[in-house]
Amino acid sequence: MAPEPRGFNEVETWVFDLDNTLYPAQHDLWTQLDARMRDYVARFLGVTPEEAFVVQKDYYRRYGTSLRGLMIEHGLDPTPFLAHVHDVDLSGLDPSPRLAAAIEQLPGVKLVYTNGSERHAQNVLDRLGLGGHFAAVHDIVAAEFHPKPTEEAYLRFLRAHGVAPDRAAMFEDLARNLEVPHRLGMATVLVVPPDETVETRQAWEFEGREAAYVDHVTQDLAGFLERLGTGA
Repeated sequence: MAPEPRGFNEVETWVFDLDNTLYPAQHDLWTQLDARMRDYVARFLGVTPEEAFVVQKDYYRRYGTSLRGLMIEHGLDPTPFLAHVHDVDLSGLDPSPRLAAAIEQLPGVKLVYTNGSERHAQNVLDRLGLGGHFAAVHDIVAAEFHPKPTEEAYLRFLRAHGVAPDRAAMFEDLARNLEVPHRLGMATVLVVPPDETVETRQAWEFEGREAAYVDHVTQDLAGFLERLGTGA
């Protein structure tokens, strides 16, 4: 018999991924990030955009981020890479007062944990109207470029913020990024948009959604958090 999904009664730290979690995956922001990364990789390696895209996605799958793969395989300097990739147009992101209210009513500490940069995270949070609702952003620089889903990355995150994993919940859009948190004791929530058709995503990114390490799945993050607040 499968174990019961972990609940939230003891949760005192709420951890949210950023991209495709706190805003819908169908938004073109991820498309922009993907394209800017491809173009940077093409120039850096001296290859065509098509060849760069293959490398980019291969490293993403194998190393957790394309950046990590480029650093290991090619000695890439991460600072200009992050600055270029995250120089995106946020004008299409609308404030989300409903989500802001739902996050605000959660008891305890709220954190953002992203494989991106803190500057990008803060820009997105401000655009969404969520900037004042999180105690801290743990980014790839704070992780010393150890990305999710590696166990080392999560252990660094837990130590940095004094998080007790058995009293924490993790919200993510990639199932594979929930495996280690669940093993460490966290309640896990997979956030997926309704009628998901995101052309920039790879087939493997949809793997693991039925795995036992995914405690809950929601297509409506704000609604899910609102129900937690009412005890429903």
